[in-house]
Amino acid sequence: MKKHNPKNERIKRQYFTFLKEAKRLDESSVDAVAKALSRFETYTKHKDFKAYHYQQAVGFKHHLADQKNQQTQKPLSKSTLNATLRHLKTFFEWLSMQAGYKSRISYCDAEYFNLSEKDARIATAKRQKPVPTIEQIKHVIDCMPAGTVLERRNRCLLAFTLATGARDSAIASIKLKHIDLQAGSLFQDAREVNTKFSKTFTTSFFPVGEEIISIIRDWVGYLRNDRLWGNDDPLFPKTTMELGANHTFQAGDIKKEHWSTASPIRRIFKEAFESAGLPHFNPHAFRNTLVQLGEKICRTPEEFKSWSQNLGHEGVLTTFYSYGEVQPRRQVEIIQQLGMPRDQVCETINADAILEVIAREVKKQSLR
Repeated sequence: MKKHNPKNERIKRQYFTFLKEAKRLDESSVDAVAKALSRFETYTKHKDFKAYHYQQAVGFKHHLADQKNQQTQKPLSKSTLNATLRHLKTFFEWLSMQAGYKSRISYCDAEYFNLSEKDARIATAKRQKPVPTIEQIKHVIDCMPAGTVLERRNRCLLAFTLATGARDSAIASIKLKHIDLQAGSLFQDAREVNTKFSKTFTTSFFPVGEEIISIIRDWVGYLRNDRLWGNDDPLFPKTTMELGANHTFQAGDIKKEHWSTASPIRRIFKEAFESAGLPHFNPHAFRNTLVQLGEKICRTPEEFKSWSQNLGHEGVLTTFYSYGEVQPRRQVEIIQQLGMPRDQVCETINADAILEVIAREVKKQSLR
């Protein structure tokens, strides 16, 4: 069976270059596009893209809806269908403007990759995500052993994520020089730290408790004073593998190398929550926890704006829209409190101030 089409490979390579260099997408985003195109080509038995007909898109949608997730053996989710078809639609829209394809493919033919309105709503609907509480996270950290160097590193990993809200990809690339214990801050320098959208910003440690900050201080002090590590060495180093007594490899010590991916970090989180007898939460869930904490303790729009920037968000609306979802239990509490007597003047002033900030953010976003 034909496994590739040389003409398709050439135009795909050109498209991937366009995505990386013109659209500035990262490798993971381009890989997702490549996977979608591969699925489509497998369905069409690698026919030349010049032979594309809208009926192929219609047939592929039905074919994709019948496919199953290889791990769960359940039908592919609507969000997966939507993402795959969106990548294909964008590709064929681009293809319809390329030399040699203009006369073969109509721009409108790409519209046939759309999901139905019903399925699109299902795919893009926002759903309630479980978020760990501060108390749950601290319980997990308290349950983690700290007898060995690896255990101390893993314990600090959770404490550091709670104190900074840093993403796991950034944490894997952070060096000792990026931590300022005296100022209580983390400098996420995009030249060396793998931040989202390559943004450079400073994060002050969130007010999550002195016991959390002390774990970070102890770990940094151990690396600098006991191990004599320098500024360019990793804050969270790799694990060395050693040959054990039964002639099998086992975790040994730490070495002066960064993790190449965030997978080990996510694995440590999973094992820590499971050992504490709690549902598993990934590192990103800690950011939601911090947003909810900010909603409770920030008293003015300026304070919440600062809290938002501390998470690396350029606009406070990002924090509201992407992370600021009110949990059902808290929603009930708020609605009940609204019926209680309160200081009308103070509430009106606060409400007006918050609305003013949101209005400015909406205007700023619309001008971009």
